[in-house]
Amino acid sequence: MDGGPAAGAPAAEAGYRSDSGHRYEVVESDVVFTGRIIRLRRDIVRMPDGGVSQRDVIMHPGAVGVVALDESGRVVMVNQYRHPVRRPLWELPAGILDIPGEPLATAAARELAEEAHLTAARWDLLVDVLASPGMTDEAYRVFLARELAVIPPSRRHVGVHEEADMRTRRVDLDEAVADVLSGTITNAMAVIGILAAATARAGGFTSLRAADTPWPDRPTPGAPVS
Repeated sequence: MDGGPAAGAPAAEAGYRSDSGHRYEVVESDVVFTGRIIRLRRDIVRMPDGGVSQRDVIMHPGAVGVVALDESGRVVMVNQYRHPVRRPLWELPAGILDIPGEPLATAAARELAEEAHLTAARWDLLVDVLASPGMTDEAYRVFLARELAVIPPSRRHVGVHEEADMRTRRVDLDEAVADVLSGTITNAMAVIGILAAATARAGGFTSLRAADTPWPDRPTPGAPVS
């Protein structure tokens, strides 16, 4: 599906000026594809030297993830099939921001409940990430959840599609770090979240930020997800 300028696309003349005075000016911007989750925006940018260049930007609604750490120092992992790589991956409980107006920590708690059947009494901000800023505005926020409790079977979310055969396991955080370094865990959010959690723990968790810390890099909401 093609289309013209849409919500989230920068207006013509928008851009960025560096501290040194270099300006990157968006002179034209169009959304050329709208999918179920992502959109593709084509920008024409005037560079500081006066030349123009095309930049294609994948627009993404953003996501949240959870490093759920239990009282024994184990992190909760989920195993989910990922079609683009044609195999299941060990990941953190996570999901896209697909409910308008939903607070970020609430979205993270919802994903933890749906995917791992857990609640958490303590929430902190662990790390914010720009996924691949050379080609997409996708960003995700990873929370640290502690003081976990299991949701009774009668109240659990029933997964569909890729979530229908999702498995969970708890892994000692040090073992999870080793799995990252050995290449066993390769999902980007999981890699970053696990290493950040291990670093935070080594410092006595003093580096953690409040769960409601402002997120300036949060993407502009994009195409609706149904």
